[in-house]
Amino acid sequence: MRRSAAAVAGSIALLMSAAVCGSAQAQTAPATPQLPKALVTALNRDLHLSPDQYLHRAALAQQLGDFADTARTRYPQAFAGSWLNEAGQAVVALADGPQRQQAAAAATAAGFTVQHAAKSESTLESQLNTFTTWLHGQPASVAQAVQGVGIDTVGNALTVRLASAAHSVDLKLPNFIEPSHVVSASPATTATPQQARHPAALVNGSEAGGDAFASMAGDISLRCSFGFNGTLGGQTVNITAGHCNPNQGASGTPNAAPVFELGPADVLGPQVGTFQKSRLDGHDYSIVAINGSFARQFQNNAVSVPAAPPVFITGVAQPVVGAPVCKSGARTGFSCGTIATINQTVDVGKRVLSNGFSANLCALPGDSGGTVITGTQALGVTSASTVTDYPICEIPNAIGAVTGDVPQLFATPVSAILAENPGLQVRTS
Repeated sequence: MRRSAAAVAGSIALLMSAAVCGSAQAQTAPATPQLPKALVTALNRDLHLSPDQYLHRAALAQQLGDFADTARTRYPQAFAGSWLNEAGQAVVALADGPQRQQAAAAATAAGFTVQHAAKSESTLESQLNTFTTWLHGQPASVAQAVQGVGIDTVGNALTVRLASAAHSVDLKLPNFIEPSHVVSASPATTATPQQARHPAALVNGSEAGGDAFASMAGDISLRCSFGFNGTLGGQTVNITAGHCNPNQGASGTPNAAPVFELGPADVLGPQVGTFQKSRLDGHDYSIVAINGSFARQFQNNAVSVPAAPPVFITGVAQPVVGAPVCKSGARTGFSCGTIATINQTVDVGKRVLSNGFSANLCALPGDSGGTVITGTQALGVTSASTVTDYPICEIPNAIGAVTGDVPQLFATPVSAILAENPGLQVRTS
C-alpha cells in the first residue's frame, strides 16, 4: 500500500468499458422534488425506504454533517464522529474530557442522540497518521500485505485490511490496532478496456447524468457514464470520472480524447466534446468540455437512467456515514445504499483514490463516471467497485445478504472536485 487506505472488502476495480443503452429526454424541473419511478423502485428494493423517508434521512444527514463541521472546531477533544444509524437517527459520538458537557448540550439541543466513545476523532486521526508513518518504514512484504487502513467511525477504531496471503508474513502491528479490527481483503484489480464500434447515426437528445458515452484514443476505447452537468467559465461541461479518459496527458489540448454519445446496441453517435481536465491519482474526475453545437443538450440539471424520467439536482451535499445514497449508471441504472466510510484513501490498481467515500451498493463496468446523489443533491462521481466480475448486480447482492460481504462502491465527492476547480459549478434547480 503506497498510502493509508480505507477499510474495503473484496476486489476493487474501475467501472468502465461496458455495453450500455441510450439517453433520457430532458424535462422541465418541477417546483418540489419529485422522484422518478425508477428511483422509487430502487429505494424500495435496496433500502426499503419510501420517497419521503429517503428525502428526510438525506436532509437530516446534511444537518448532521453541518453540526460535525462545527463540532470539530469547537470541541476537538470531545467530538468522536457522527452518523445516521439503521433506524435513521442522527448520532453524535463524544469522548470524555473537558469539552464533553458543552458538546453534549449542543448535540442534544440540535435534536441528535449522544453516544459515548472511548477516543475522539482527533485521537483516531493521530493514530492513523502514526500507522501510516509506521507502514512506510516497513519492508516491502509488510507494506504489500496491508491492503488498507482507515477510521471506522461507528466502531470508534482503526480498521486494517490485510491481503489474503498476509498470514505468511510476520506482522507485528502497532499496539493501538485492536485485533478485532484486523480483517482479510482481496487485492484490488482494474477493468480491461474494450473496443467500441465505429461511429454511426444517433438521434440527438438531451444528456443527463447516468447516460452513456464512449471515448477513444488510438487503440483504446472506453465506455462510461456521464456525470453531473455543469458550467466552468461560461463553458458547458460535464463532470465524470478521470479514468474514463483514454489519453490523460492530452487533456485540454487539441489532441484531447473525444467524447461520443453512445446509443442503444452500443452504437456510437456524434462527438459531443473533449476532455478538458482529468485527474487519476488522489481524486478521480474529469471535466468534459461540451462542443458548442451540443451545449443545449447538456444545459440541464437532470440525473436519470436510460429511457426513464430524471430526478432534478437541487444542490451539492457532503458525505455523511449512514446517509442514504443512490447511484445512476448506464450499465445498471439506479441502485441505492448507505454511506459506509468517508474521508478514506484506498489503492485501486496502480493508483490511489483519496479523501473519497464508499457506499454499500452495486455498480458494474460501464457505470464509471456516473452520478451519486443523496436526496436530490449531487454527492459524488462513481469511480470503483468491489464486484466488477459479476454480470448483474443481483448475484453479488444475494451473496452479500448471506455472507455480509456486501458490494461496495467508491466515489470522489463533488464538493472536493468543485474546491479544486474555482468557477466550476453543478447545474441545479
